[in-house]
Amino acid sequence: MAVKIRLKRMGQKKAPFYRVVVSDSRSPRDGRFIEEIGTYDPTQEPSAFNVNEEAAQRWLSNGAQPTETVNRLFKKAGIVK
Repeated sequence: MAVKIRLKRMGQKKAPFYRVVVSDSRSPRDGRFIEEIGTYDPTQEPSAFNVNEEAAQRWLSNGAQPTETVNRLFKKAGIVK
């Protein structure tokens, strides 16, 4: 089973809010997930990004692959080098 760390879109039209989730790569973007590890709100100024660093490190060490956007956010937060 390939596991990915990706964003799950929430919120209304034109007001996106995302949850950072760990899910099977075969499940749909907003579908079933294994664990929720954080949130991302791009509508705030500056963008708000909160993540459970322990859970993120644990999933990364177990082989979960972050998407490009999540990887960029993790680099900004200092979780990934």
